[in-house]
Amino acid sequence: QLQLVESGGGLVQPGGSLRLSCAASGFTSGLTGIGWFRQAPGKEREGVSCIRIRDASTNYADSVKGRFTVSRDNAKNTFYLRMENLKPEDAAVYQCAATRVVFGRCSLFRINYGDWGQGTQVTVSS
Repeated sequence: QLQLVESGGGLVQPGGSLRLSCAASGFTSGLTGIGWFRQAPGKEREGVSCIRIRDASTNYADSVKGRFTVSRDNAKNTFYLRMENLKPEDAAVYQCAATRVVFGRCSLFRINYGDWGQGTQVTVSS
């Protein structure tokens, strides 16, 4: 069984930065990608970024391009989402998710992910 644990959320002012972490443990064999998703109250869960494990290629939603950066530390089996220039509309519960589906490019669609972390809250407010 795979466990994903997110951390790093919190309260930040508009324009500030945060780095979220996603620690993977347990059955990590065969993973092909890690995605980051967020859900704000009353809104659909949306994919914001993902990273393909094979070659660390990445993908971003248009709303976060140029502000968010996804990365990984293979030795620690940990994945990161660096968020800069945060806006109030970035506030949400952020979750990481894992997939074993093979993509040409990692997917931002939640249906492709089978394992999910519990989430970490990001609040952007002055």
